[in-house]
Amino acid sequence: MKTLYTLVFVLSITIGAFAQGSKLNKADKKYDKYSYIDAIEIYEKVAEKGYKSVELFEKLGNAYYFNGELDKASKWYGELFALNQEVDSEYYFRYAQALKAEGNYEKSNQYMELFAQKTNDTRAKLFQENKDYLTDIDAVSGKYTMDKTDINSEFYDYGPTFFGKQIVFTSSRSEGNQYSKIHEWTKQNFTDLFVASIDNEGKLGSVENFSKTVNTKYNESSPVFTKDGKTMYFTRNNYNDGKKRKSDDKVIMEKIYKAELINGEWTNVKELPFSNDNYKTAHPALSPDEKTMYFASDMPGSFGNSDLYKVSIDSNGNFGSPENLGPTINTEGRETFPFVDADNNLFFASDGHPGLGGLDIFEAKANKNSFEKPVNVGKPLNSPMDDFGYITNKDGLGFFSSNRDGGTGFDDIYTFTVCTHTLSGLITDIDTKEILPNAKVILFDDKMNKISETTSSDKGAYSFKIECNKKYYVRASKEEYETTEKS
Repeated sequence: MKTLYTLVFVLSITIGAFAQGSKLNKADKKYDKYSYIDAIEIYEKVAEKGYKSVELFEKLGNAYYFNGELDKASKWYGELFALNQEVDSEYYFRYAQALKAEGNYEKSNQYMELFAQKTNDTRAKLFQENKDYLTDIDAVSGKYTMDKTDINSEFYDYGPTFFGKQIVFTSSRSEGNQYSKIHEWTKQNFTDLFVASIDNEGKLGSVENFSKTVNTKYNESSPVFTKDGKTMYFTRNNYNDGKKRKSDDKVIMEKIYKAELINGEWTNVKELPFSNDNYKTAHPALSPDEKTMYFASDMPGSFGNSDLYKVSIDSNGNFGSPENLGPTINTEGRETFPFVDADNNLFFASDGHPGLGGLDIFEAKANKNSFEKPVNVGKPLNSPMDDFGYITNKDGLGFFSSNRDGGTGFDDIYTFTVCTHTLSGLITDIDTKEILPNAKVILFDDKMNKISETTSSDKGAYSFKIECNKKYYVRASKEEYETTEKS
């Protein structure tokens, strides 16, 4: 009987192991096709049976991580490291990011320390250079006031752009979607472009499908329009004129397309010449003079998962060769969703620069033909989750996207206003009180970096636009007078 029991016990283990292996093979196929939701369901059932392995926990963590559910990814990356086995250094970074989503910054920093010991990439160096980054983020927070919008659905809503007195945005909502085609990755509709009006108070109106000629059965997203409203650039899966094309490894990539408004209809849809079947180009943005396009790509020569590039546009609409924005902007992580404001300052989302977790929004000030070191825009625009798709207009009205807690759907669109003041004064003779026109007046920040310069009017007046909750210095100078400076 003892021998029989042992035989039955061994047989049951063998059958159980075979069953688990079969399930894992099925899950792996789903995972390889980016069907992360289906893969998660199978992987978690296997894990609940007590099966443990480095590969299982890596893929479970990744499936949640790549779907933007960082808090859930944290659980499985934690299980991965509990095995105390050798893993690729990238998992130290991903676990650190996932821990931020749970608000566990102390443990996140511990894993960033370990990550820095195992690699010398840009993300590690940026962390080592400023381990007090949370204090810096708190110091710049409060510049923005944000609120929810009324256009969000229970699905993905993101990537807004201004189009006259409207915004055009991306959504996977079923209502109004041109096709009922489900994406294996998200288990939601492929995304279409939708439009909503903006009233005088910045409130958004009802939502409609943007264009039957632009939207297809595949994904469209993140458009940008020329100022005359006649040309649109947007992101779409590698599909046009009823034909889809795949990369060498059988993946349908993202490309940037151009469309023209002719007789009230968007037509002449063509992919841009620097797009390619074997890498992604996405999320176009235009400079104020419309002579430069910025976009995200993982094309050869990129630093990380996606980099920011720029490309020139001549007067005939021809494109030059894309240029990588370089290591000041790009890291081995994700840099994506660029936007350039009226002052040529670059805003973008990144998980490579130190932030609150997931993608954070950063600003890089324009400096002649390049950009200065990016600065985190702080709370409340940034959160422990993914925050991206920043846009603003000359009136200070803006929108951005986030999958933070408390939203309506998977990604939501929020509105914000920039908190600013006008700093104004008069330049006078300190003794006689005589008004002094044409005096040079310079505005500095709290570190004595020059921000702006002006000349006093014929009535001695000057003014500067300044941000809230910041300290500034004003310096006045004029021939035959002693220069003076005040905080």
